[in-house]
Amino acid sequence: MKQESDTSFQGPMLWMTALVLTAGNFVAILDSTIANVSVAHIAGALGASNSQGTWVITSYAVAEAITVPLTGWLTRRFGTVRVFRYALIAFGIGSAMCGLAHSLGFLIFSRVLQGFAGGPLMPLSLTLLLRIFPKNKAATANGLWATTTLVAPVVGPILGGWLCDEYTWPWIFYINVPIAIICGLILTMVFRHQKEEQQKHPIDKIGLLLLVIWVSALQIMMDEGKDKDWFASNYIITLAIIAAIGFAAFMIWEITQKKDPIVNLSVFRHRGFSASVLTLSLAFAAFFGINVLTPLWLQTNMAYTATWAGLATAWTGVSALIIAPFVGALSARVDGRKLVFFGVLWMGAVTFIRSFLNTDVDFWTISIPLLVMGFGLPFFMIPISAQAMMSVEPHEMDSAAGLMNFLRTLSGAFATSLVNTVWENQTHYKHEQLSVLIDSSGTYFRSLTESGIDTEVARGIIDQITTSQSVMLATNDIMLYSSVAFTIAAFAIWLGPSTRKH
Repeated sequence: MKQESDTSFQGPMLWMTALVLTAGNFVAILDSTIANVSVAHIAGALGASNSQGTWVITSYAVAEAITVPLTGWLTRRFGTVRVFRYALIAFGIGSAMCGLAHSLGFLIFSRVLQGFAGGPLMPLSLTLLLRIFPKNKAATANGLWATTTLVAPVVGPILGGWLCDEYTWPWIFYINVPIAIICGLILTMVFRHQKEEQQKHPIDKIGLLLLVIWVSALQIMMDEGKDKDWFASNYIITLAIIAAIGFAAFMIWEITQKKDPIVNLSVFRHRGFSASVLTLSLAFAAFFGINVLTPLWLQTNMAYTATWAGLATAWTGVSALIIAPFVGALSARVDGRKLVFFGVLWMGAVTFIRSFLNTDVDFWTISIPLLVMGFGLPFFMIPISAQAMMSVEPHEMDSAAGLMNFLRTLSGAFATSLVNTVWENQTHYKHEQLSVLIDSSGTYFRSLTESGIDTEVARGIIDQITTSQSVMLATNDIMLYSSVAFTIAAFAIWLGPSTRKH
């Protein structure tokens, strides 16, 4: 079922409000990736190691992951518009504090504040878009939201790399401040005459505590696992146990908490919502994983700068933007499951093609498949959000949007850790295999030494070639695994019913 639309929004007012809402969603998602390529700059400026610098990413992800599923309770308690407006203002304040930080500790504290504020912006931007657009333009609302959700993670590394290369790292946070202030003021004026019902719901303290415990433990485990050699570390084992026990306790408590649960898990009773979220989690994990891997591979093994690595991956967002309006219009007439199936399979097919690259690839050989892949993204993201939100009751939409975004965020974090670990392990494995095969007769080594190159330098040259090929093969393996995940996700959407009205 659809949320009732607000008929007071028409013409320029409708589109101005929609722009403000999508801007809020954009900056929240942008900041989940904008610091990814900036860790080295930040750590160096604040006198920290790169390992410590990754907490700039982790702290935001943990805070955001905690508040996203709380969206339903917050809106019932304080009202949807009020929560969105204050979250946007707090996000701007947190961004300014990040830019002004002169120590890693204060920066992490500021990122936590920023993450807490950014969490509700994602689901509530969708809820409010569906509220202000007429029912017959719900597909347009979903399209706007899905497009910003798709483009922001792609733009983040590009913008972050460019700002760090050309200016200084604080600007990756300062750019949010004017957006948050302007959009917050506009929302205050636009919604000033609207009254929202506020219910005095008591907070589910035990549910909130359990949520904080298991989400924090899981997120930290996934972020730190690779550096700590995963379950060879007692630290990681302890975090895994805490996360598992905390999750089990949280599920039992929330399912049995009939009155005012902190997270409304009952929305999963809707088959359409469950199938959509399953598809979203699998496909977004595959997409986000390769989106993290590609610039990392380009920078560490293909000698690309942060800016050029970002530019190579940007083409996905360009093609997604071009095709999004068409898909938005099409989704109002076609069964969303067919569109999602096509879009996810398309992404899987392009990813499969990408699993056959070699070290001689140039910029356009990398970028063109990403450009082609972008044409499938709107077919996936626009209908999937509509399928999920149309499957629940109107009063459940805030909770459903929060849970959907929570699982999307969590799947992205899980994919990042998994991809980094598998990539590194596969690189070592391929290196061991190739070391036996490359120049097994010693012909190349002898030609190098006979040409006057020092013995150790010659060995280093051969090892460098072996490493380069190992990384390429490991990268291709990740692409192949991701294409399988896309295929499974494409078929998962058929577990849900059609939500199209005849």
